[in-house]
Amino acid sequence: MGDATSIPALLRPPRLRPGDRVAVVAPSGPVPADRLEAGVALLRGWGLDVVVAPHVSDTHPDLRYLAGEDADRAEDLRAAWCDPSVDAVFCARGGYGAQRVVDLIDWEAMRAARPKPFVGFSDITALHEAFATELGLATLYGPGAATPALLRDRTTRECLRRTLFEPESTRVLTSGTAKPLVPGRAHGVTAGGCLTILASGLGTPHTRRRLPGAIWVIEDVGEPLYRLDRALTQLLRSGAVDGVAGVALGSWSGCGPEDGLRELMLDRLGGLGVPVVWELGFGHDERQLTVPLGVPAVLDADAGTLTLDAPALA
Repeated sequence: MGDATSIPALLRPPRLRPGDRVAVVAPSGPVPADRLEAGVALLRGWGLDVVVAPHVSDTHPDLRYLAGEDADRAEDLRAAWCDPSVDAVFCARGGYGAQRVVDLIDWEAMRAARPKPFVGFSDITALHEAFATELGLATLYGPGAATPALLRDRTTRECLRRTLFEPESTRVLTSGTAKPLVPGRAHGVTAGGCLTILASGLGTPHTRRRLPGAIWVIEDVGEPLYRLDRALTQLLRSGAVDGVAGVALGSWSGCGPEDGLRELMLDRLGGLGVPVVWELGFGHDERQLTVPLGVPAVLDADAGTLTLDAPALA
């Protein structure tokens, strides 16, 4: 996997089977009712017994960009995770708010519960990092239960479904847009998520300060080039990505023209001296792959692939 200074591989939770019970929670933004209903129906169509946490349909009385009060969102996640009858936890969506609940979660109780798949992306990056630091658990950076891509795009749905039920079939991740930005091949443990959330988490207890030997997977949405530059520069200056083995870039929807984005990534990441893949196909897009975090993998920039050493789930 790498030398002793590399970040460790994390514990892979068990895969799902038809009939398993899964919970939907909303740690971040408010969830449109029609999308929640459609997402629950989709998961039930996969043969899952779906329960929706009590506060998923809430909206914060003052801060309308939050799905209810911080304490309620944190308790929904804790209760779902610690429920012995629940076999996986899906975030309904991203948005903003996960950072506000991280410190309110009873991590001791979470550690006492059995491992299970945890799915979400975007703002949920804050919780992916917390699951890594507090639980030592591999997680799935993939569409939430009420994410438009999951509801509208068959490829997105199939990638998540097969990762959950047939993880051997999704060990090679690629897309039609994947191409080398910096050529080469690297081996390491996957880590990352939404770029600006990673940058804003620096210095907090639940964001790792260093990622030596990692395959760093990053993406973002709706951020102009100078803000992406700022986030990347902050991460570079902090030393957070010193020693990463490779970088897999996802989608950058609404972040500017492709030429400018490619130039920015080369300017900021080319100096790392590691392979970089452009647009592997995960993140905020109409079609998105589910990428396991905390799993050893080979990044082949020339082939435009990320190949997991083992299935995402045990």
